[in-house]
Amino acid sequence: MAADTPSFLDRRRVLAMAGAIAGGLWLPDRSRAQPRFASDPFALGVASGSPRHDSVVLWTRLVQAQAADSAPWGSAPVAVRWEVAHDEGFQRMVQAGSVDAVPELAHSVHVEVQGLEPDRWYFYRFQVGHAVSATGRTRTFPAPGAVAQKLRLAYASCQHWEHGFYSAYRHMRAENLDAVMFLGDYIYEYGGSSKSVRRVPTNATISLDDYRARYALYKSDVDLQAMHAACPWIMTWDDHEVQNDYAGGVQGTFGPEVPDFAARRLAAYQAYYEHMPLRASVLQKAMAGVMQTGSELRLYDRVAFGRLAVLHTLDDRQYRDRQACTKGGAFGSSGVNPVACASWNDPARTLLGMEQERWLDQCLATGGATWSVIAQQTVFGQRDFKSGDGLVLHNDGWDGYAPARTRLTQALQRYKVSNPVFLGGDVHSNWVGHVKADYARPDSQAVGVEFCGTSITSRGGDNKGLAEVLAENPHFVMADRERRGYGVAEFTPQQLSVRLRVVDDATRADSGISTLAAFVVEQGQPTVHSA
Repeated sequence: MAADTPSFLDRRRVLAMAGAIAGGLWLPDRSRAQPRFASDPFALGVASGSPRHDSVVLWTRLVQAQAADSAPWGSAPVAVRWEVAHDEGFQRMVQAGSVDAVPELAHSVHVEVQGLEPDRWYFYRFQVGHAVSATGRTRTFPAPGAVAQKLRLAYASCQHWEHGFYSAYRHMRAENLDAVMFLGDYIYEYGGSSKSVRRVPTNATISLDDYRARYALYKSDVDLQAMHAACPWIMTWDDHEVQNDYAGGVQGTFGPEVPDFAARRLAAYQAYYEHMPLRASVLQKAMAGVMQTGSELRLYDRVAFGRLAVLHTLDDRQYRDRQACTKGGAFGSSGVNPVACASWNDPARTLLGMEQERWLDQCLATGGATWSVIAQQTVFGQRDFKSGDGLVLHNDGWDGYAPARTRLTQALQRYKVSNPVFLGGDVHSNWVGHVKADYARPDSQAVGVEFCGTSITSRGGDNKGLAEVLAENPHFVMADRERRGYGVAEFTPQQLSVRLRVVDDATRADSGISTLAAFVVEQGQPTVHSA
């Protein structure tokens, strides 16, 4: 393992600490620092996430921007007070407590606040010594089975620091959202992009300290901080949180090869937990796995928003089989002619892992809401990039795992799932279309709709030749590669409305924003209409 990656014994201690800290308990037999600060210890902001009808996770991480701050930190926990109130002035308190920010978890804080009222907005903040954090705003969801009239979500992904500014988040704050679904590539693990707008200080993240520093850099952005503080986020990841195009336990591409990819992945997973508003059970399972068969950071999840919507968040990166038939047998991805790839249609291959597939199958069988949202990393529908006869498909997404996709679409039909809506990211472009029962038959029925979003900043391509691609793939009704931004989806009992919001210029911190396109899906009809 890397020199700064904790040993197995250290990880046993981290495992025990994670649960204790999340519950707001004091850790025994540890000295606690109450340092004086020469700089703001809450410089990375605050966040909330993992919302339920009765609980939410509150997050922050203490940082030391000045050498004068460092003396009390290295060897001792730091006591952090947290408060939740009905009002922004914290006059009508709801709950308060204290937790330890410990060095083993980069002095991050994850408070799981229980016993909250359903369908309610709250304010929260942290305090250490005389330093007080920014105030965050969060909410609980309506209870399962409760009547809910509206849910407004933003879906976003791919925020490469070097490619631009996070002006999209400045505009997202004005959208009056209930939650943000972030669908992967929160950081990029490499550096040195050509024509960088903003630079990263190192070329590649390998060790735990490397990943921590990269997250701290990204989280220093004030627009990103403000959006985290505006509402709860529901998180999943893609490849760049570890390495470009990695597949399960198989390394990807870009940057130096490492002798122990499992150690690198474990370091990346721990750093991800340390910087996201995730429940302690996520880390506990990962740490327990290290001492058994290998790490797992369990991100896939299901949460209801009353009877209006059920949100499934998938992880298509951690459990997948290696990409099939990448050119030259190299790691990572490429375009593939399926006819020339013997393993392409192997039903044993999986994108989600068989355990997650079974879990999702059971969730879809349960149903329970008007809208069934499946939030995952990438484009779901087939994209053939070869005009005319034959196919050229990208092997890193659902196209490269077609039998697994078929199992999912068959489950949608078998259980008569109510109004399936797929949300995605990854490809740095907007794709809007219909989920087909059989992509080999263009006339097969639509069993759902999909909205794959563009990137916050990460560069895409141009629209040259895109009309030909759409003609080859008529289940898509719209695509755009050139614009950066996010999507806003508003669910009501009658319809889904989606707006594709795009910034004028992601390389400008003061960029304006506009609506590229708007769509409507009527309840009970898996058809996308232009609004």
